[in-house]
Amino acid sequence: MKDLEKNFAGNKLVNDLQSVVSRHTDEYNLSVARSNPIYSHDLDPDHQLKKDLKSREISMIALGGSIGTGLLISTGTSLKTGGAGSMFIAYTFIGLVIYAVMTAIGEVATFIVLPGGFTSYAKRYCSSSLGVAVGYVYLIKYLILPPNQATSFYLVINFWNNDRISPGVFITIILVVITLINLFGVKLFGQVEFWLSCFKVVTCTGLIILLLIIALGGGPDGDRRGFRYWQDPGAFLEYSNSAKNLTIDGSKGKFVSFVSLLVTAVFAYTGTELAVIVFAEAARPRKSIPKAIKLTLYRIIFFYVFSILFLGMCVNPKDKLLLGASGTDASASPFVIAIKNAKIKILDHIINACILVFVFSAANSDMYICSRTIYGLAIEGYAPKIFAKTNKIGVPIYGILLSFLFCCLAFMSLSSSSAEVFSYFVNVVSLAGLIAWFSVLLIHIRFMAALKAQGIPRSSLSYTAPLQPYLSYGAITVCTIIILIKNFTAFLGDTFDYKGFITGYIILPVFVLTFLIHKIIYKTKFWKAHEIDLVTHLDVIEAEEEVFAAKEAEEHAIWEAEGKPKNAAWWYEKIFGWIF
Repeated sequence: MKDLEKNFAGNKLVNDLQSVVSRHTDEYNLSVARSNPIYSHDLDPDHQLKKDLKSREISMIALGGSIGTGLLISTGTSLKTGGAGSMFIAYTFIGLVIYAVMTAIGEVATFIVLPGGFTSYAKRYCSSSLGVAVGYVYLIKYLILPPNQATSFYLVINFWNNDRISPGVFITIILVVITLINLFGVKLFGQVEFWLSCFKVVTCTGLIILLLIIALGGGPDGDRRGFRYWQDPGAFLEYSNSAKNLTIDGSKGKFVSFVSLLVTAVFAYTGTELAVIVFAEAARPRKSIPKAIKLTLYRIIFFYVFSILFLGMCVNPKDKLLLGASGTDASASPFVIAIKNAKIKILDHIINACILVFVFSAANSDMYICSRTIYGLAIEGYAPKIFAKTNKIGVPIYGILLSFLFCCLAFMSLSSSSAEVFSYFVNVVSLAGLIAWFSVLLIHIRFMAALKAQGIPRSSLSYTAPLQPYLSYGAITVCTIIILIKNFTAFLGDTFDYKGFITGYIILPVFVLTFLIHKIIYKTKFWKAHEIDLVTHLDVIEAEEEVFAAKEAEEHAIWEAEGKPKNAAWWYEKIFGWIF
């Protein structure tokens, strides 16, 4: 056994490939510095992320990013706005859009994974001006979201606390914990998010099964609900806005409700695209990325479509508990309302605890995404170079510090007037996710055009997105329409909601102006298909893939030499490997 390990340790192929990776990475980093006059320093080891995320962690983070309070709580607003039928169709339709987004970036990232996230991909396949614009819009989003999650964390705890302890205590606790997790490196972050995502999966699976049991009459009340609420009050509800004292009757009202639900559904799925940032720290991207992407459709169907379908069976859209729900704790969750109506005790406390975990996970991953987004802007030369600096374990510490400073905005919630202002901040960034989806789809469309123009068949790629190019073209059309109609309800009725309209749309002109200003100042161009770079860094990715493959072969050979023991890794792969 020792001889076998010694042979692998001295394997010439592995050593040679590692040498190739080191040499080509240095050459590539030097070319980046020389080709970008803004970026004046080389990417030395102090400016590199660590590829420490395993395949199972990448897969679970991709899954966990799409499961949050948007599913457990916001679905209640959707149900009472449009009814079970409208909600089911809207969430299913938007689920297909996010599937298109994830498969699109999966194809691009498995070809050449880039450390700068949206910024790097947009710069390479479209225009550096687009990279700057989408990078800063996404950064704004993730500068604001972590403090919002910290505020939500207190509101969830207040379900038990009843204002006995100051909100500042709980906000401080969550900020300190998520900062420490992010400072200790991506390996710890990956482990924490893996187990938190596992918890989310188990929670949502249990709730789906419970809802089905309640719908079929298995609850303590013995009421077999079935599709009762699809008949009365109906699957499609007319639009109503109590704040404006507005009701739109008939088919027009039902259509308005459905369109408004499309917007709500988008934000329930927002966060799934965070996998784009995580891919840069995957240990073996050409294996782990396709594995994470391929099951996206099934996960969307199971966790969203089934949840929405069963919620519509178990909860009446006109239920007094649903109409009176407010806040972000368990009382606002339609899952809890279904449980209460079925006369199941204690579970509301359990669901509130689950929501607490969901909020913590969201805050943790939001800080991670914020630090990596500013890092991506910095390594491309679009942000101060200090944000490209990492410590010995590959953590962009100054990016995390920036995120932490913005997290202190959460203490604004201690003042009611400041909390109102902060709610407008959150509305400002809600459009950023849609812009990111749009950019991903545009990047993929240009990537496919480059492959065609340069004679590279898509069949030669490690992973190919299905139903292309039609899926990306269809999805980008839907994203464009929803971007334009996002706050259309501000125009309805006799009064114009100018605050909601301005805060809801202001990020769009910020995106457009950033793009135009950068384009005018630096005279950038939109790459033609034959000009897009499909070569630089490709040899590095392929060499890294060989190194990882050789390492896996070494571990497999040692496992075989030991007599193929059924250890923890073997059991994990057999039981959970096909999912995770």
